[in-house]
Amino acid sequence: MLIIDAHNHPDWHGHDLARSLRNAEQYGIARTWLLSWECPPDEYDPHYNPVSLADPRGYPIPFERCLDYAQRAPGRFVLGYAPDPRRPDAIDRLAAAVAIHGVQVCGEIKLRMMYDNPDALRLYRYCGRQGLPVTVHIDYEFDSGHRYPRPNWWYGGGIEALERSLQACPETVFIGHAPGFWGHISGDDLCRQTPYPTGPVLAGGKVPEMLRRYPNLYADLSAGSGLNALSRDRSFARDFLSEFQDRLLYGRDDFNNRLQEYLESLELPAGVLEKLYSGNALRLAPEQPHGRIA
Repeated sequence: MLIIDAHNHPDWHGHDLARSLRNAEQYGIARTWLLSWECPPDEYDPHYNPVSLADPRGYPIPFERCLDYAQRAPGRFVLGYAPDPRRPDAIDRLAAAVAIHGVQVCGEIKLRMMYDNPDALRLYRYCGRQGLPVTVHIDYEFDSGHRYPRPNWWYGGGIEALERSLQACPETVFIGHAPGFWGHISGDDLCRQTPYPTGPVLAGGKVPEMLRRYPNLYADLSAGSGLNALSRDRSFARDFLSEFQDRLLYGRDDFNNRLQEYLESLELPAGVLEKLYSGNALRLAPEQPHGRIA
């Protein structure tokens, strides 16, 4: 079965290009969405500094690194790029990346801003016109134990800001991701108390409600947050994956195989797994003629 990793990064968790390709082959991943993360140096945890030291602007994952991987391994990557919408040239930069380099995804947006601010909405509307899905990372405020550079690492302004964006940009596909998104799979609202809630999934979660209400909302299952949400209740996970099989994407944001192993253990129908592993990703970012999957 064709597998696409719809959320990963270059030079991430100690993986250079060669190691990333070996890892993908090990776990049967034919193609990877390679996402940038461009934000000011004081908006991310300093433990990411080893990733960003080579970039003079201090970006944790500059687009140039995504482009380098794609150029050296044609056909293995889908290019993602998300300029900071607060930059006056953000849309021009993204438009150039689309026209020149074939960028197919706007991501990852991971910034200390309200995701429905006017500059962000302008960027999203451009993405909607261009058919680019937008991957957004949401985190709530939790004390980091440090005063500087920030006492916490919140991103996005919560699930409400994402919902307002969905309403304001109905032609744009948004892909929800990270603890501040997946914690809302349950109606208990524990995600505002801990980034990785545990316990039974209660009815009334914002994620299933929003997936039902907004056809332009998708979600990737990547990182510990997606797996944590599904692992809280196996029965709920099977029902959730079946109900929303057309708008969920397999992704890792790492280089382990835990999510794939968990999905396989649920004994989902082959048709559901096919959509999660590749069908939905291919619909959002179709295979390009010059980058065919082997």
